[in-house]
Amino acid sequence: MKLGAFSISLTVKDIQASRTFYEILGFTVFGGNQEQGWLIMKHGSSLIGLFQGMFDKNLLTFNPGWDSDAKEMPEFDDVRTIQRRLKDQGITLETEADESTSGPASFVVHDPDGNPILFDQHR
Repeated sequence: MKLGAFSISLTVKDIQASRTFYEILGFTVFGGNQEQGWLIMKHGSSLIGLFQGMFDKNLLTFNPGWDSDAKEMPEFDDVRTIQRRLKDQGITLETEADESTSGPASFVVHDPDGNPILFDQHR
């Protein structure tokens, strides 16, 4: 499966403190809106999302259709195709993308240890 860009999305208590910490490690703001409580930080091909007040837990994120620079990939597996493959393998989904639609959509699964994984397609 072509899952697209990978990042970790962190639930943070103080987005400014987290931003400062990751900037010290060499990350720079790549996207987002701090006023809305979210930033995407980048260092090389590593991506970290900082989210204040949006999620209950840290989660792994895949963005089908995007590379690590948020550039469109010419070939990718649509989020609905990935969802169907996982369901066919017996994976239970927490949320589902509407398979009758196209374009942006998302769904969430949990790994065997309960870690949430967000598949979030923006195109």
